[in-house]
Amino acid sequence: MRDGVVWGRGAVDMKNMDAMILAVVRSWVRRGVRPRRDLVVAFTADEEASAEDGSGFLADRHPHLFEGCTEGVSESGAFTFHDGTGREIYPIAAGERGTAWLKLTARGRAGHGSKVNRENAVTRLAAAITRIGEHEWPLRLTPTVTAALTEIAALYGIEADLDDVDALLAKLGPAAKLVEATVRNSANPTMLEAGYKVNVIPGEAVAYVDGRYLAGCEDEFRATLDALTGPDVSWEFAHREVALQAPVDSPTYARMRAAVEEFAPQGHVVPYCMSGGTDAKQFSRLGITGYGFAPLKLPEGLDYQALFHGVDERVPVEALHFGVDVLDRFLRTA
Repeated sequence: MRDGVVWGRGAVDMKNMDAMILAVVRSWVRRGVRPRRDLVVAFTADEEASAEDGSGFLADRHPHLFEGCTEGVSESGAFTFHDGTGREIYPIAAGERGTAWLKLTARGRAGHGSKVNRENAVTRLAAAITRIGEHEWPLRLTPTVTAALTEIAALYGIEADLDDVDALLAKLGPAAKLVEATVRNSANPTMLEAGYKVNVIPGEAVAYVDGRYLAGCEDEFRATLDALTGPDVSWEFAHREVALQAPVDSPTYARMRAAVEEFAPQGHVVPYCMSGGTDAKQFSRLGITGYGFAPLKLPEGLDYQALFHGVDERVPVEALHFGVDVLDRFLRTA
């Protein structure tokens, strides 16, 4: 800890939330506070990979631990987003795109690197991932994203023209960052594996793609990948998880909003959809509705979202104090 800031791997993703949860529970025990209903606190491993050994293991092998749970709160929501005009926006996550990590395999004819080869697996794979990387996915608005666009536009006195979303995003300025990654499916090539020697054409080449799809758009995602990979490249899911949506007109969302507004009365709470995913996907198998709600009051100039998976993760101590107060208020009324 230096100059009022906690530095370290996980300070943002997401040991900050772990610390705030523990602080709230510890204070309740010390003061004899009892919540309105039972709370289950779960610390899980493996969320950055498949979650198979974390939330997946708990949901599949120990569902009795969550019997009666209806809502869950976790990372990536209710942090301060500064829009550059003096406004403080607090986005609460009420949805996640689905996870579609893909393995692409191209097969061809192995041979000497000096010979002409029209069945080169590397060439076939390169062509496929280029098509995928350059593909322009069509706009697809889910209820959560529609609510986000509508409420953010209202903050600026702008009509939310959902028939021209790209133009609307251009009018929202920096606040468009909260929405722009979730108005479409996406697929980004990330890893390549091929060959072992410069003068040997391999018979097989492999690539991995980080795909994400919106709720209700998985069939379209699959069909598009079939078309983009073509006849010479096969693909399969290396890891797949569902897309999620949570209601923004629920009592739970209203209580989260009220808790933030009590301690940040100058702030504007809006819903948003996460571009990535969390352990809420696995717990959704148990009928648990998930929200991203890890409240932090952040100073202007600290790009919170850019710190995820970064080398300089950090969070101000005062931001954690704010989060503890908001979580305490929310959980006592939930």
